[in-house]
Parts: sequence; structure tokens; C-alpha cells
Amino acid sequence: MSTSPSHRVRGLSHLRLKIIATVLFAFSLLSGVIINSGINIQSSSATDMTNLTTAVLFEAISWTAIPLYAWLLVEGYKHTHNRWLYGIRLFILALVCELPYDKVTTGHWVDWNSQNPVFAMVIALAALALIDYYAAEGSRMRWLVITIIALFGLLWMIIGHIGVRQRIMQSGILLFLLVLIFHLLDKRENTMMMTAAILGACFFITPALGVAVLHYHNDTLGYDAHKSPWIQWAFYAFYPLLLLVSTII
Repeated sequence: MSTSPSHRVRGLSHLRLKIIATVLFAFSLLSGVIINSGINIQSSSATDMTNLTTAVLFEAISWTAIPLYAWLLVEGYKHTHNRWLYGIRLFILALVCELPYDKVTTGHWVDWNSQNPVFAMVIALAALALIDYYAAEGSRMRWLVITIIALFGLLWMIIGHIGVRQRIMQSGILLFLLVLIFHLLDKRENTMMMTAAILGACFFITPALGVAVLHYHNDTLGYDAHKSPWIQWAFYAFYPLLLLVSTII
């Protein structure tokens, strides 16, 4: 899935989607820097309204990245050579990010009101593996099993407060549902994108814009993974590094 310099493909490669998603997601960290105790409309009287408005705007912009990360997770799941290692890498990343995420999001190093969204990716990845193992295509109980797995995944999101952004957005739940849509409707592009856009619009509109961006994907990697393996690891390192920088600002 690499793209050679001599053969350019129109549209957005995985690399370009990752760059766009990373830039968009950085706005959520800026939101946490502006109001490091979390956005709380009920206490807005004690907050500078300019800062509050800017923080909410930045937070909303960052939600555009959720469909992009959901799509990239599904693509990574399909093309990775070892799904166990893929899941372990994400789980380690989630653990590394948790303390600085809490600090940036709530102003405290440990806060159980929201866990970082990488945990949502880990749970979604586990759900995909369970679906493929226990609910293979052609199985008579396929959709019943998928429903049960989906409900358990959503329950984990709710119990763990995973991806709860600034008390007004359930990004973990949205990412989980989008991952299921992208995986289960993979062979029906138009239906998949329309369903994802409708779901995104139900979560404060901006995620639907992310689906619109995603519509221009071209299913290429965008770089040579053998010659430039550092690119993949750079994206793993960028999020925790950005979180750490944000705790200092």
C-alpha cells in the first residue's frame, strides 16, 4: 500500500489522513491549556467568556478528527501483520498518555472522570477481533453476537468514562461506533460513509465534517513502510509528547 514518487495517486493517503487528524486533535489540547479545569458551562460565570468560547471552539474542531482515527484504526487492523502486537502497542500508549491527559484535561494528574481516548481504540480493536472470531460472515447468529459485543464495548466506555471530553462530548463512544460502521460496512462505501456522517452529525456536527474529509481517502499508505519505518513510530510518540508539553505550558 505504498505510494512511489513516480506514481502519485489522487486523494488522501493514510499518511495525509494521519497528519490531518493529528493537527485537528491538537486543538483539544489547546482547549485544555486555555481552561485546564475542564469546560463546565454551569460554572461559566467564574470563567472569562472569551477563553470559554475559544476553548469550546477548539474542542469542537478537534472532534473532526474522530472519524479519521476510527478509519485509520480499522485500516491498521486489516493490514497489520500481528494484531496482538498492534493491540499491545495501543494499550501501552494509552497507559503512557493517561497521567498527562488527566492533567491537561482536568488540571489534576489523576482524575477518573475521563480516560484518554486511546483506551477507546484498544476496546474497539478488541471488539473487531471478537466479531471476526465469533461472528464470521455467514454465521446465523452473526448480528446477535455483534450486538452483544457492541453493547459490552459501549458499557466499558460508559463505566470507564473513556474519551469524555470537557464534560460535553462522548468521543470514546463515537469512535467505537464509527469503528464498527467502517468495519461492518466496508464493502458498501456509500452506505458506510452516509451512516458514519449521520452518526457524526448526531454528535455536535463537527465529526460529520471529518467523514466528509475521509470520503477523499485513496487507500494508499503514502510512504514506503520498509524504507521509512520511523514514520509510523513518530505518530505513536507525537501524542504523549504533545501531552507532556501541554502540561508544562
